[in-house]
Amino acid sequence: MFADFFNPEKRFRLREHRTTVRTEILAGISTFLTMGYIVALNPNILTGFHTGSNLWNAIFLSTCICSAIGTFCMAFSANKPFAMAPGMGMNTFFATIVANITVALSIPYETAYHAAIIIILFEGLIFLIAGVLNLRHKIADNIPDCIKIAIAPAIGMMLIYIGFGSNVSIYAEGNGYSEPFYVMRDFFGAMTPTFLKAEMGKEYTQMIISVITIFLGLFVIVHFHKRRNSAAVILGILTSSLFYWLADYFILGRNPFRDAGKMSFVPDFGNMYRETLFNFDFSTFMNIGTYTIIMVLITFCIIDMFGTIGSLVGLAANAGMLDEKGKLSNIKQALLSDAVATVTGACTGSSTVVTFAESASGIQVGGRTGLTSFTTASLFALCIFISPLVAAIPPAATSTALIYIGVVMMQGLGKIDFRDIEQVTPVFIMMLAIAVSGSVGNGIGLGLVCYTIIKLISRKYRDVTPLTYVVTVIFLVKFFVAV
Repeated sequence: MFADFFNPEKRFRLREHRTTVRTEILAGISTFLTMGYIVALNPNILTGFHTGSNLWNAIFLSTCICSAIGTFCMAFSANKPFAMAPGMGMNTFFATIVANITVALSIPYETAYHAAIIIILFEGLIFLIAGVLNLRHKIADNIPDCIKIAIAPAIGMMLIYIGFGSNVSIYAEGNGYSEPFYVMRDFFGAMTPTFLKAEMGKEYTQMIISVITIFLGLFVIVHFHKRRNSAAVILGILTSSLFYWLADYFILGRNPFRDAGKMSFVPDFGNMYRETLFNFDFSTFMNIGTYTIIMVLITFCIIDMFGTIGSLVGLAANAGMLDEKGKLSNIKQALLSDAVATVTGACTGSSTVVTFAESASGIQVGGRTGLTSFTTASLFALCIFISPLVAAIPPAATSTALIYIGVVMMQGLGKIDFRDIEQVTPVFIMMLAIAVSGSVGNGIGLGLVCYTIIKLISRKYRDVTPLTYVVTVIFLVKFFVAV
């Protein structure tokens, strides 16, 4: 029995899912390369970019640990190729809450952090209970079909938007390094190249290199995809990274591994023990105010619930894992993995953990089982010791994968009946909301609100399930009731 546990075929049922060990491992590596940026970016956001501080080092370790544990749970309990990590957007929101507590109570940031992290703990515990009681996946089953089908394309649009929009940010002398310049908005949106060069200054060359890096990697991926090479995404990332490193060294005259050189290969677990491990400040937490705590907790729960459900359903649809009724097998176990990861993150010092849309990169390579997520989780665990290597992958190279994955996921729009305005309207509003806001949960909420109101206006009351009515009211309150 012990041997069966570690037997890939018996453990993950590879033949049943028409995949192989090689494909699953390549898929897991691809997913990690696409989302590995989180191990450095999450502590940057949660500490206000105070790189090297004790809190930063602790949150870095926490990010690796909770990502690994959550993804291991996904592998062994749900047998799905989905990876987990602290959610982008959620960490920014949490950092804002911590900053507000710091100002309101006139306390150090670290003290406010130890108080606010209790909210994340409560959120995870609530979802653990909801998962055991089968409440979360019942909500997923009640999402209207048109919304459910469009979640994957909506996430795809968001990934494209991130790849071209915010993933590559270049600070330049032209504005005193105060605000970043972006590829889509500033490079392709510039009046003329001369105008942008004058606006940016000497960093204009770096922008050119970044743009070439993105498209070089994209073209490489498309080329190998057409040849049905399962390592297409990895080859694209590696090719674009190599080009960027060479250009960085020979054209810009910089060491491409300069940031990685600042990081240590030896993890400081003692630092995490002192700073964030079960370091909950309940006395400061109670000073925040009951009403504020409840409203912030509700906001986190709503965004996390629909963000995770949306990602799971969207990724599963992209991988062909939904049954004829549009349901995902083992969704209860997948949602419980999310809750376990969030509790782990709170206990070790990180914000809410979610299922990452970047898991689509591994799915595109061919990942179909928990062996993919097991591989990704193992790399997250190893990242505790190899963080400098992960930090060396340039953002432009990850944009390459994000854009390609987004384009592939957009193909799901073919299942939408464009002749039915009642379907098309909420679908496209949801897609735009998810892409621009960066919040899968809020985008789904806006789509559900539009869907419900349109059905009511059309007097098709029975097309909307009772639970959808309830969720619509909750989102209307969230969107419009100021507190």
